[in-house]
Amino acid sequence: MQLTSEQHEILQASGNLKINAVAGSGKTSTLIEYARTRPKGSRLLYLAFNKTVKEEAKRRFAQHGIANIRVETAHSLAYKSIVLNHGYQVNGKGYNIHEIVNLLGLKNSGEKHAEYILANHINKFIAYFCNSAKTKVSELDYLQVVSDPEAKAFVASNYSLLEKQTRKLLKLMNDGAIGITHDFYLKKYQLSQPELPYDYLLFDEGQDASAAMLEVFLKQNGVKVIVGDTHQQIYGWRYAINSLEKTDFDGYQLTTSFRFGNDIAALAQQILSWKNKIKEQPIPCLSGLGVASNSQSKAVIARTNVGLLLYAIDWVLKKKKSTTIYFEGNINSYTYADEGASLYDVLNLYNHNRKRIRDPLISQMRNMSELEEYIEKTEDIQLRTMVELVKEYDNQIPDLIKTLKEMHVSDDRKAEAEVVFSTVHRCKGMEYDEVLLANDFLTESKLDQLLTSNKQDEAYLSKLTEEINLLYVAITRTRNLLHLPVELLPAGFPDSKNIKLVFSESSVRTSVLEQNNGSKWHKREQEKEKKWSLEEKREKFEGAYLPWTDKLDQELKVMFRNGVKLKELTHHFKRSPSAIRSRIKKLELDTDEYSTI
Repeated sequence: MQLTSEQHEILQASGNLKINAVAGSGKTSTLIEYARTRPKGSRLLYLAFNKTVKEEAKRRFAQHGIANIRVETAHSLAYKSIVLNHGYQVNGKGYNIHEIVNLLGLKNSGEKHAEYILANHINKFIAYFCNSAKTKVSELDYLQVVSDPEAKAFVASNYSLLEKQTRKLLKLMNDGAIGITHDFYLKKYQLSQPELPYDYLLFDEGQDASAAMLEVFLKQNGVKVIVGDTHQQIYGWRYAINSLEKTDFDGYQLTTSFRFGNDIAALAQQILSWKNKIKEQPIPCLSGLGVASNSQSKAVIARTNVGLLLYAIDWVLKKKKSTTIYFEGNINSYTYADEGASLYDVLNLYNHNRKRIRDPLISQMRNMSELEEYIEKTEDIQLRTMVELVKEYDNQIPDLIKTLKEMHVSDDRKAEAEVVFSTVHRCKGMEYDEVLLANDFLTESKLDQLLTSNKQDEAYLSKLTEEINLLYVAITRTRNLLHLPVELLPAGFPDSKNIKLVFSESSVRTSVLEQNNGSKWHKREQEKEKKWSLEEKREKFEGAYLPWTDKLDQELKVMFRNGVKLKELTHHFKRSPSAIRSRIKKLELDTDEYSTI
């Protein structure tokens, strides 16, 4: 393979090293060359991020004739050592909230649904402990990872009981009284202090390592190599840590991407520069050597499950049923929460059809208000997603989901799908010829607003940093074309033939996804741009496509409630009538007067 100067430098290095590699920079190829050039007879271990990456790495190492390397994930190593050697039974799905209540015999303390709220936090506390490097539960302060004020207040007032019951559930697993979880056997593996017989240990995706596995890795005697991308850290919510920042190994960089060209590289770099608004830090100087080719795979990527489903539903409503689609991670994973509750359970609660609710937790709720109160006290993101979807589409949901499933192809036919739908987390490590981003990512103007109006504690700033990482990861999934909501374009960024703007006012109409089979997205998009160019719109409406701020929303609410006519609102906000109507609807102020032309 043709190596860059940065890759040559890595291959010639000795001792422990960490490699900060930007998206598409050939880190796996670099590791293959690193393994191939080690001394004859060396024993090597490659730790992959997940099973999919593991299988691909095994194939590529074998393809290059490298037989002296063992490829594993952290969990596969732990499974062989702990589960197989000690005869544990594994509960692969984990424990839902209702099961934890029953296993621990939790009782209501007087506060509404207190036993279920407590069980939710016990589940998270166990995940926090199992992913940490600590040896005892008491060495952690779970309050540090709780941010919502309602949830924080509940945890603080019940902390002693929470810690006690967390230890009790861990003991039940340790004693073999109940099945152990994946997190548990990884933790037990770390605590066993294993010694791995390898001369070189290669740790991939180091920016999203668990502290438990990093502890195992760092204690080994062999030469250690950590590879990752600081700016692709997106699993902080799973208590992952950035091992590239936690080690003092000699540092190297891979800053040239072979996936995309210089325009996408420049966009990604400018978005990463937003981090300097949070904290001054070095931003890599990205370059792109990717060569554009005919577009084959097309994907829509969203920040959240709800953002993706809303986009998919909106898109499907305007397509013929003959269209084929694919959801990364299987479509069912978007309609069921990890705890077992389904979108239909929430819909039945919304419709007061409590007899049809199957999930034990949702069946405990008398109404949506109680469910939303539970969500506030537990920070349950998946349930919040479902509530938002039900409020948006209510009784249309069954038919819409049925339509999506009818259009969905099986895993082995993914390549036949016209469009792949995915969240950022599910498509990490993947790439597509064309990518369209949903409009649910953090914008620069929103970042500025949040930094001005919110408390600047470390946990909050870390979450903002991860939001920027999510946008960076999404953008860098493309090989050729990127279709970008205009709100996400950094100020002053130059025009590019490979970056097409999608305007929020008519996102579906101008979307590249509406094209007929066989037509090229970008050709049709260019025709649309002639009719809907930003310059032409702003000749008539100066505020066209500019973000709505909280201040502008407040002005609109006040003027609307005071009976100001649509024509006057159009003149005041310097936006088109359809843009005003769209915002009124978004703010749930819509009336017959404003919904007509």
